[in-house]
Amino acid sequence: MLENAMIIPAKIAGAEAGDLYDLRMENAAIIRKAARELYVQAGSLRFEEGITDKDYIILLRKEIDEFRLLFIDWVAGFDMWNYIKDEWGLFNPSGVSAHDKDPDDDIPFNPEDFFDFDDDEEN
Repeated sequence: MLENAMIIPAKIAGAEAGDLYDLRMENAAIIRKAARELYVQAGSLRFEEGITDKDYIILLRKEIDEFRLLFIDWVAGFDMWNYIKDEWGLFNPSGVSAHDKDPDDDIPFNPEDFFDFDDDEEN
């Protein structure tokens, strides 16, 4: 339970720092998985002997339900057009397929235009 509880804020921070749609969605999927597991784990504590104050279990599950509603709105606010195509096809925005041509392939890039390799040989 502790592991799942720690994953959630770490992945929220990662999603906010990344700002790319595909990375944010990947983190969102991990958050969803951790929250659902935490919900089930908390519920299973009701059947554990030795746990006397079961009000905390109900409170935790209620908070996870409230978090879920906030999560839905948070994910809906992701910028779908700020993405790098997911080659695996799981976290592409609607209308983008893993089989689509990557638009970045049309951008010419020559590393020699940006890095002076001749200077490295002289040192």
